[in-house]
Amino acid sequence: MMCGGLTEAKEATEEVHEICGKMKVHAEKKAGKTYDVFTAKTFTTQSVAGTNYFIKVHVGGDDDHVHLRVYKKLPCHGGELELSDMQHSKSQTDPIEYF
Repeated sequence: MMCGGLTEAKEATEEVHEICGKMKVHAEKKAGKTYDVFTAKTFTTQSVAGTNYFIKVHVGGDDDHVHLRVYKKLPCHGGELELSDMQHSKSQTDPIEYF
C-alpha cells in the first residue's frame, strides 16, 4: 500500500459493521430518507491523521448501495467517528474509490 493510498477492498469486519451501524442515522440525515436495510458489504481504509474508512453499504432492493467515507480520529484525539461524505446510486459491482 502506498502511504496515504487506499488498501485493497475486503469483506466487512465486525468493526466495520459497528461503524456502519453508528453512521446509519447520519447517512439518513445526509440522504434525506430512511433505509430499511443498511448492511456493510466491503471496505477499504486510508491511513491519515486517523483512518478514513470507505464502506460499501447495501441499502435495499436487489442492488441498491451507497458508499460512505467515515473518518475515525486517532485515540489520542478521542477516537470519534464522523461521516465525511457519501455517494448514492451505487451497485454491488461499483469499485470503492477515493471520494
